[in-house]
Amino acid sequence: MKRIGILSDTHGNLDSKIIEFLSGCDEVWHAGDIGNIDVLTDLRSIFPKVRAVFGNIDGWDVRSEVPEIETFEIEGKRVAIKHICGNPKRYDPSARSLIAEYKPHILVCGHSHILRVEYDKKNNMLFINPGAAGNSGFHKVKTAIRFVMDSGDLRDLEVFELPRKGRMGY
Repeated sequence: MKRIGILSDTHGNLDSKIIEFLSGCDEVWHAGDIGNIDVLTDLRSIFPKVRAVFGNIDGWDVRSEVPEIETFEIEGKRVAIKHICGNPKRYDPSARSLIAEYKPHILVCGHSHILRVEYDKKNNMLFINPGAAGNSGFHKVKTAIRFVMDSGDLRDLEVFELPRKGRMGY
């Protein structure tokens, strides 16, 4: 059994309330737009295992530490993480290629700043976008997700929401 936390689009800001929500997670997955190496360093110092990909705003400091795409197996499920994927109704061409090649049971992405968890019947996989956990962007609420994976079953999915303060936009 593994407790998993997922976040994306921190854009250089790692809120202590999100860290508190993710406490107790065995792994944290970050779906890109980390923002700076300090966020990645902080996550790695707090959680036993961090899996992350870079996003379109990430500089070379982050890109030198994490890949564009992360694929792995956990608790009997294939997982793929990529920052820009689109969504189950309209995947990005590179996401379509990843899905066709790797056939993940779970696809995690970010970029849209819109939290969305949806079962994609066509590709027989769970699509997860945790929304945005940072302060930059159009979203009004910071979000993150946590759940339990146990022998191939994903259960107890919870969503964290925190009203965002400050200036809207980039």
